[in-house]
Amino acid sequence: MSQKSTSCQYIFSDVQQPNLPLINGKDVSCIFDGNQQVVAVNHVNFGIEEGKITAIIGESGSGKSTLLRLIYGLAEPATGEVRYRGWLVPTRKDKLIPGHDAMKLVSQGFDDLNQYAKVWDNVASQLPNTDLDRKRNKTQDVLAKLRIDHLAQKRVADLSGGEKQRVAICRALINDPEVLLMDEPFNQVDAAFRDDLQQDIQQIVLDTGLTVVLVSHDPAEVLAMADYLVVMKNGHIVDQGDPTDLYYRPQNPYTARLLAKSNVLTADQASDLGIESDGLVSIHQEAIQFKEVENGRFWVKESRFRGMFTEIILGNDKLDLHVVQFPAKTIKKNTRIDILVSSVHYFESKS
Repeated sequence: MSQKSTSCQYIFSDVQQPNLPLINGKDVSCIFDGNQQVVAVNHVNFGIEEGKITAIIGESGSGKSTLLRLIYGLAEPATGEVRYRGWLVPTRKDKLIPGHDAMKLVSQGFDDLNQYAKVWDNVASQLPNTDLDRKRNKTQDVLAKLRIDHLAQKRVADLSGGEKQRVAICRALINDPEVLLMDEPFNQVDAAFRDDLQQDIQQIVLDTGLTVVLVSHDPAEVLAMADYLVVMKNGHIVDQGDPTDLYYRPQNPYTARLLAKSNVLTADQASDLGIESDGLVSIHQEAIQFKEVENGRFWVKESRFRGMFTEIILGNDKLDLHVVQFPAKTIKKNTRIDILVSSVHYFESKS
């Protein structure tokens, strides 16, 4: 890993704050001025631990990519501060070339790649020529770790999106950063190869102690590989914690919908299922079963074949429930049914 960085050389008045997570945000906001002022990040607090994979997840426009830029120092906080190892993260006003020295950012567009140079040259160019043997060995090693050493002599322009993503990650890792930041890293990776890339990144974290912070809108990605989740909506952090906890015990209905496509019901709708509640509840799709009953109080509204499973929408005049049926079966629309719910999550009442 690279030498531990401080902000002293950029922010002379800074004093290190002890006992903080590796990356710590306190009351952080970011505002974009234009025809209309946009609050992209709104007074958020967060902590990112060392040697872990942290995922920032949310819908488009939630502020997740802006938060990543704040962590790296590409954006200036309007309020609050971001600290790395207890030191302020320098921003554009502090550095001629923005971006924290201990971090590397892999963006969505592969802007840093030379499309008409070979893969080897794209990666090796990040190292100086003062030790050619080390440069050669280091380049070979990082290409092998990301399983693209067989592409070394190919032009980047001739690669698939997934292969380009691996080259971009190799370029970022070649100088042993302490933190790797990735903005939607799997967007251009085919589903068939996504798992392999996720496993490679997880293995690098285990082998080196690298800290990874990634932005995603896809729950399948983050639930599979993240150690910690930060859930954003409209510039706010609405939930954060262990992925399993947030999946089964979210604090916010938005988290339930985002991570599990959960059915969020009002107290009135829940009572129609025999569930008593003072506020909102969520029911995961896999927690709902049904059986055909001639005079059932509910009925099948829609059935959508999804391959291994069928997505079924059922309910009555008051509610729609999305259900996963596995293995996939055919059921006719308007079939009368009774509904069985195996588990319910209750949200705290705001009253």
